[in-house]
Amino acid sequence: MRWTVHSEKPLYTDQWLDIRLADVEITGGRHLSHRVIRSAPGAGAVVLDGQGRVLLMWRHRFITDTWGYEIPIGGIKEGELPRDAAAREVEEETGWRPGPLRPLLYTQPSRGLSDSEHHIFVADGAEHIGEPEEDWEAERLEWIPVEQISDLVRKRELVSGTSMNALLYLYATGGAGQ
Repeated sequence: MRWTVHSEKPLYTDQWLDIRLADVEITGGRHLSHRVIRSAPGAGAVVLDGQGRVLLMWRHRFITDTWGYEIPIGGIKEGELPRDAAAREVEEETGWRPGPLRPLLYTQPSRGLSDSEHHIFVADGAEHIGEPEEDWEAERLEWIPVEQISDLVRKRELVSGTSMNALLYLYATGGAGQ
């Protein structure tokens, strides 16, 4: 059954999030108040080195107070194409310029709560151009063998939804994009 949205009322809005209260009609004409998080789309990339390794960032996330591996990903600026945003984010967050990007997957990481959408690409090489633009993005950068991805998931060192989706998809398909 398709739910019908009768209205949305803003609860909080800033440059990153638009949190709303939606009046939603479900089965039998019943209504419920549902919180919705609206956000701009994001783009990121899985960067491979031609030797079966992927470039990952080891970083702390204060919200869950946990450490884990992630791919570079960030927001798409107004007027920017997802592929260009992914390349920019890789450079800014890692100091590596990715080779040509091709689509890997599209994901909606939390579609029961948010309209967030992520466009993920894959690059078959990268050139080191310097240090990351910000020192707070990652504790360290590592080239991890793709064959170790499932071990990282098992050890809970790879738990971020979009990073996990992208890397497990890459692992399962042998790198085949869309």
